[in-house]
Amino acid sequence: MHPQTHHDSLGFLLTDAARLLRSAFERRIAQAGLGITPAEARTLLNIQALGDCRQLELAARMGIEPMTVCTFLDKLQGLGLIDRQPDPADRRAKRVTLTAACEPLIETLRQELDVVLAVATAGMSPEEARMLNRALQRVSGNLQTDALTLPEAAPCS
Repeated sequence: MHPQTHHDSLGFLLTDAARLLRSAFERRIAQAGLGITPAEARTLLNIQALGDCRQLELAARMGIEPMTVCTFLDKLQGLGLIDRQPDPADRRAKRVTLTAACEPLIETLRQELDVVLAVATAGMSPEEARMLNRALQRVSGNLQTDALTLPEAAPCS
């Protein structure tokens, strides 16, 4: 079997684990009755991770279209969970911040995420979990670098 398509390959395992983790988080959020969708929950957690950020930065981090993130932000702003202000450096852009009213919800989202991560890392020692975290940080950092140049794919014959 070709190593790039083998079910134990790094690429397959990372993709599959990410898919399963996201699915488990979405199920927990959908069942928690928080008044927001799983996508809106991810939006809030990404805003928290980025801090005060531009809408375009948020869309890029989430891997979704700017109009999609705008729809999420409209609802979250209507609920009083976020605030949008013009970017002083670019009047066409909007900056997004969490409001104080969002803090209890963020705490609940973090607790739900912690449950999912505890299930995901069950059977690992704390050191193994830390090593996995460090390894994934390195993988993510390596792939975010501007110097990343991948070899061109071989043409199909």
